[in-house]
Amino acid sequence: PQAWGQHEAPRRVKRAWVIPPISVSENHKRIPHLLVQIKSDKQQPGGVIYSIKGPGVDEEPLGIFSIDKFSGKVFLNAMLDREEQDRYRLRAFALDLGGVTLEDPTDLEIIVVDQNDNRPLFRQDVFTGSVVEGAEPGTCVMTVDATDADDPDTDNAALRYSILEQGAAGMFSINATTGEICTARPGLDRETMGVYNLTVQAADMSGDGLTTTAMAVIYLEDINDNPPEFTKEEFSMEVEEQAAGVDMGKVFVHDKDLAGSPSWLAKFTILEGDPEGAFAIRTDPHTNDGVLSVLKPLDHEVRDRFELTVSVQNERPLEPSAPGSPRALATVRVRVRDVNEAPAFRENPRRISVLEGTPPGTAITTYTASDPDSHQLQSLSYALLYDPADWLQMDPRSGTVRTKRELLHPSAFLQGGWYIALVLARDDAEPPLSATGTLSIEILEVNDHAPQLQPPAGVLCGRPGRGGTLLLGATDDDRPPPPGPPSPPLSPQHPQLARNWSLARFNGEVTHAVLAVLAELPEGPYSLPLLLRDSGTPPREQQQLLNVSVCRCGRDGACLDGALAAASAGAGITLGALMIIVGSTILLLVLVALGAARVRGRRRALRKGLLQRSRDDMRDNILNYDEQGGGEEDQDAYDINQLRHPELFSPRAKPPLRRDAPLGSGTPVAPRKLPSSPSDIEEFINEGLEAADSDPSVPPYDTALIYDYEGSGSVASPLSSIVSSLTDEDQDYDYLSEWGPRFRRLADLYG
Repeated sequence: PQAWGQHEAPRRVKRAWVIPPISVSENHKRIPHLLVQIKSDKQQPGGVIYSIKGPGVDEEPLGIFSIDKFSGKVFLNAMLDREEQDRYRLRAFALDLGGVTLEDPTDLEIIVVDQNDNRPLFRQDVFTGSVVEGAEPGTCVMTVDATDADDPDTDNAALRYSILEQGAAGMFSINATTGEICTARPGLDRETMGVYNLTVQAADMSGDGLTTTAMAVIYLEDINDNPPEFTKEEFSMEVEEQAAGVDMGKVFVHDKDLAGSPSWLAKFTILEGDPEGAFAIRTDPHTNDGVLSVLKPLDHEVRDRFELTVSVQNERPLEPSAPGSPRALATVRVRVRDVNEAPAFRENPRRISVLEGTPPGTAITTYTASDPDSHQLQSLSYALLYDPADWLQMDPRSGTVRTKRELLHPSAFLQGGWYIALVLARDDAEPPLSATGTLSIEILEVNDHAPQLQPPAGVLCGRPGRGGTLLLGATDDDRPPPPGPPSPPLSPQHPQLARNWSLARFNGEVTHAVLAVLAELPEGPYSLPLLLRDSGTPPREQQQLLNVSVCRCGRDGACLDGALAAASAGAGITLGALMIIVGSTILLLVLVALGAARVRGRRRALRKGLLQRSRDDMRDNILNYDEQGGGEEDQDAYDINQLRHPELFSPRAKPPLRRDAPLGSGTPVAPRKLPSSPSDIEEFINEGLEAADSDPSVPPYDTALIYDYEGSGSVASPLSSIVSSLTDEDQDYDYLSEWGPRFRRLADLYG
């Protein structure tokens, strides 16, 4: 057997054991269904055990196939679905009753035959596409496609496409094999039909099998093939006069193109009827209508109606394929509605000239306004709105301005010689309107003041050529031009004055002149009559006396005796002025005398009171004046006893005795010992008082500050330090000299 095994020839597999592929139709309903029977001729029948393994047997999906282990018959136990699994590969085994393999395992392939059990499916329920309107036939729009789960190698998956429904005219066609949809006919018009809804079908078995449907929606893209058109040929509007920047109304248009697209937007133009550019038209972006507005104010009285020609076209030009049409035109009739307008002063401001001093009630001007509402029956009334000086009055109907009082010049209400007033004009409409006009009145100067000589008096030397000149001037209350000098030089009524005096202009000026002596004149006052005339129209003149005092001349031409010259010059003063000066002098002297007498009386009363007060005991008073601190004795102080008893201090006087001290009291021992504790302060004070009353040789102020003792160990400083800190410079003792001879010594020491 071992040798046999080594020289064993290849065994030939028997035909019964080789199993060809087995085909079975899907969805087979008769089960169990015998698929095949396998055999092994290695043993007698009944001596072989058959088995199969693989998907559908012992692998998922389980239980689809089974085998009779004794006969070798293979059965189908469940319906098959080719779309889930199109074939099964199994292994067949043959064993003897003892489990020994009789045959090598062989393959058992089961092929599932397809049946047309699946309908085609479109990839989406709705297909969308677009094409421009007016597209040529054959323009492809979109492609629809479907799938079939059946075997693609069979007719079960052979699909064919068709259009079941597309509305009238059949504008589109579909490729049966590819599903591409294209235009079939010309004439696509978005304005006629903007959207096409097609029902498409897919069928397997080359169009004879199962079918399915879907929707194909085709949108037509708009082109500018329709121009805008006005909804009517004429439009009517109205606007108030004087209105500007307001909308009057709309002109309505219609465009068949897609709303909101560039082919739909309209553009308007005013062709005729507005030469001054008073109107404008724009496009409403929401409605595409034309909005007509007025730019400039209109005047109903000038023109009350306008007729405008307006055209419209698209922003985008029309397509060449669009049918030609004339330009869209419309007529717009505008009526200007009359409203009440405010009156207006044509001359504003009104400038007039009035002479100063014009009498009240004089009509100076008529200042009126005009009412633009000439087609309305209205009247105007006038009033003064501003008249700061209350100089004017105005007629409310005629507008005539009259003077209310005399116009004065100068005045605080004048500005550069002009008087400004405001006039109000108001109509009687409802509501009334008003206007304000400015009335500027120039107050013209009137030459109503004669010039005045300045100065009216003077002093000069009486010798010709030695300073015998006097500079004269003139003033005038009128406004410039300035007044002239004395002209003619001297009064014509006194021709003899020209022999001794001359009058000439000063350096060519018109406001000053020089008076000079022509012959040597004696000293004394002279009165020269001068004639002064201004340069006004007409000129004003007056005669005025010039008081001149002639004095003796020195070498330099000045007066030698200035006081005498001045006194003599005063002779030229008028009697009234002299009386005023004398009276003023007397009154001043009386007031001075009364004031001196009053002061003298006060001093006598003060001196008398001091003398009476000196007779009393002045000890306490003097203590307050010159207190210098505890224990500090002023050796230079004035002895008060000399004031009380001056007779005692003569060389032959006896020692004095204190009138205020008890009789028989002895001289206290000094200095006294300070108390040891604050408890005996009362005793210490009593001792100090007794010492002060008993000792006539010690001034009272030396012991007075001892009364301020506050006890030993006091935390407060003695009050004497405050008084001692003051110096003599802090006090002013000059008043002591006014207290009489008794205080002269103190005044000498401290004054």
